[in-house]
Amino acid sequence: MIELKNISHFYVEGEQVLHNISLNISAGEFLFLSGESGSGKSTLLSILSTLLKPSKGELLIDKVNVKEIKNIDNFRQENVGFVFQFHFLINYLNVYENIALAAKEKHKKDINELLEKLGILDLAKRYPNEISGGQRQRVALARSLINKPKIIFADEPTGSLDSKNSTLVYELLKTASDAGTTVVVASHDLAIKNYATRTIKMIDGKL
Repeated sequence: MIELKNISHFYVEGEQVLHNISLNISAGEFLFLSGESGSGKSTLLSILSTLLKPSKGELLIDKVNVKEIKNIDNFRQENVGFVFQFHFLINYLNVYENIALAAKEKHKKDINELLEKLGILDLAKRYPNEISGGQRQRVALARSLINKPKIIFADEPTGSLDSKNSTLVYELLKTASDAGTTVVVASHDLAIKNYATRTIKMIDGKL
């Protein structure tokens, strides 16, 4: 599904963040990238999700080298969902509109059903500043799921949530994984181990 070959990455200043990483991630796997701040896990996640080009090495998704993909934005919309620590919802759009903005036309009919599954259908007409942090993160999760992506990447998705809402997000990601979606989460929260099918710890840019 996802294959990293000898990935290294350097910042502009010359500091090496990732050191010759090779990794295979299977379809439907729930992979937990653990590590302290500065370990390189967020940089690795950015490369895996095609948001960042590595300084060296190759990334293949479904045996296709990402360098050969001509329209990376279309590729992301078709295949990838993103969940971040901060929801990045648009404040002047309501919950439904935030998800509809990300949805492909053929999936817009599924928005209410997805909101109902996530327990937030009653919030469809509310705005981000009218709902709680946990509810906003569920909206962000709905936005990441609406196009039925093959892969979901999550970077510290529960960093701003309490334990109850964190557990809910983990369970929703686990449900997506059980349904065949590949899930990759980067976090320092070890509670994710209870949901992941594999845990990889990063230290100083190495696995």
